[in-house]
Parts: sequence; structure tokens; C-alpha cells
Amino acid sequence: MLYIIPTIIHSNLILIQMYPSSHTVHPTAPHTHTIIFLHGRGSNATDFCSEIFESQDSSGAYFTQLFLSVKWVFPCAKQSWSNLDQEDVHQWFDMTNVQNAHEDPEVQRPGLQESRTQLLRVAWEEEQYVPRDRIIVAGISQGCALALYTLASSEIRVGGFFGLCGWLPLADELSKDDRYELRWNDLIRIPILLQHCEDDAVVPIASGKTMRDWLDKGGSALEWQQFEKGGHWLNEPQGMDGIVKFLERIMATKPT
Repeated sequence: MLYIIPTIIHSNLILIQMYPSSHTVHPTAPHTHTIIFLHGRGSNATDFCSEIFESQDSSGAYFTQLFLSVKWVFPCAKQSWSNLDQEDVHQWFDMTNVQNAHEDPEVQRPGLQESRTQLLRVAWEEEQYVPRDRIIVAGISQGCALALYTLASSEIRVGGFFGLCGWLPLADELSKDDRYELRWNDLIRIPILLQHCEDDAVVPIASGKTMRDWLDKGGSALEWQQFEKGGHWLNEPQGMDGIVKFLERIMATKPT
């Protein structure tokens, strides 16, 4: 299913954009927080939800057993032509080289900007149900890249962010933006957890460390965790334990 987002780009012109519907898992207790979790390139919202919800912490518990009051929202990237695959795939933005994710930024830019609008819209929709500081954004791989790019290129301030095996697209451009200082001041106030596995053969851990260093230069509330094993995915159980502790901590924080 597609939903339509009207975007006003001039006072007398409205651009209609269509995106796939998000996949939602509702809380089993009174709703207190929302986690918006973005899938990776080549996946989709429904498949990713099923796969990530199989993850267990050291006690053997799943996300939905640990966080009963959380609403999980999984946005879905639309299908578009991939230069890498030479076919249509679900992707947040096109790219020409995953191993060197900063290559050919002009190919990435249109999809990044369009998907940024989609994510901001999802966040705005969830803000109708819970305060913004009770919305947590997360992503894996290209979903992590888009989510962090969105937070770094807008004034939205959410309650937290955690990202797995990702990178930061267009970092040089973000640093040169006229509104960089204002946006940076918002970003460094957001609790952030980044995880990457050393044996990730898809997105090299060096890309994750570059993202970490870019965020860490200004005293952000950043936590970095790396694991020897886990590949291009969430490490279990230590990585899962780290996410659980991170979420428990920021969800226990009183709204400001």
C-alpha cells in the first residue's frame, strides 16, 4: 500500500509524493514510546521487522517482551533503480559502491532528500501520539545512514538514536551547510548508540568509525560499541544487551 504526502515547495505549487506504508507493531501495554526503525538496502519493512524481532538478549528475551509499552514503526523504502544491482530494489537512496559509501555523492543526493522527507513525516505522525522526546529513531546499514543524515540535516530533536553497521552520507556537505551550527547543537543533545561488527563484509567498520569520529568531535552524547563477530547485522547477545541497556536508560529519563 502507498500513502501520499503533499509537500509544498512554493506557495502555489504542491508536489505529491507517494511512499510505501509503514509496518507497525503496536504495544501490549499503555503506549509510552515509539521506536522508528529503518531497514537496510534490499530489504523491506515487513521482512526486517520479522528478522530483527528474532534477536535475543543474554536472558533469551526479545524486543517485544522487553519493551511492552513501545510502538514499533518500520518505514519502508520505495523500490527504485539501483546502479549496483541494475534492477529495482527497495533502497533509501541509490549508490554506486557500498564498500566506499562516500563515492559518487551526486547519485545519492536525490534519494537522500526524498527519503528524508518520508522519515520526517513518519516522525511527525508519531508526534501526534507521544511527545517528540519519547520518539526514538533507529536504523541498520543504509537505514542507519538515512536516519543519521536526517537528524544531522534537520532541526528535529528526538529522544534518542541507535544505529547498526552504518555510515554518515554527505558528511562534508553537512559540515559546510549554513545552518550547520544550529543543527549540530540539536544533534549533540540526542543520546546516540552506534554499533558495528569487525567482520562486517558489507559496510567496513572503518566507515562506522568515520561516522563515530564526525559525531564525537563536538562532545555529543555518543556511545560506540564494536564486536568481533556478527557480520552485517546485530551482534547477539552482547549487541542486543547494549541496545536494551541504552533504551532502558533513555526511556527512564524524564521529559525535558
